[in-house]
Amino acid sequence: MPNNGQKSEEPAKGLRVLVVEDDPDTLAATVEMLQLLGHWAAGVKSAEIAKDRFYENAFDVLMTDVGLPALSGLDLAEILRTRYKLDKLDVIFATGRPAPATPIPHAVWLQKPFSVEQLEAALSRTGGRIAA
Repeated sequence: MPNNGQKSEEPAKGLRVLVVEDDPDTLAATVEMLQLLGHWAAGVKSAEIAKDRFYENAFDVLMTDVGLPALSGLDLAEILRTRYKLDKLDVIFATGRPAPATPIPHAVWLQKPFSVEQLEAALSRTGGRIAA
């Protein structure tokens, strides 16, 4: 059934999500929640590792903490957008920080701590695909 160009309420199943989180317990819990929701997730503990693990078209969504050591999640998203010349990079910023006053294009702000339901809602607000 057509949705007239609107995003569906339910996220597509089987999304490929790269999770970047420096806290090992939070990283493990987030990957597990994504898997419970029917998605494939790879978890890394730093933005530097994520830069090496990210390949164009390998992931549908980047989910990253903002306050990472050395390189922030915001910087990581910008680097990946520039490196791969992506007009659109769907990102979920999972953080304890308040959302910025000016929304970031193609990004969802997910306040920590979050529930499985809140994670699923955040996924449904992304486009669900990384595309040039």
